Amino acid sequence: MSYYCTQCKREIDIDYENSGVRCSYCGHRILVKRRPTTRKKIEAR
Repeated sequence: MSYYCTQCKREIDIDYENSGVRCSYCGHRILVKRRPTTRKKIEAR
């Protein structure tokens, strides 16, 4: 799963089993999940 750090803005792949939730570059703990750039259009009934 791809995340990015809110402090250093680098993209990170997290290994939950070994490292937990931390930026491997700066050690910051607030990470945000990357969202896809495409949009889904769903019609209402």
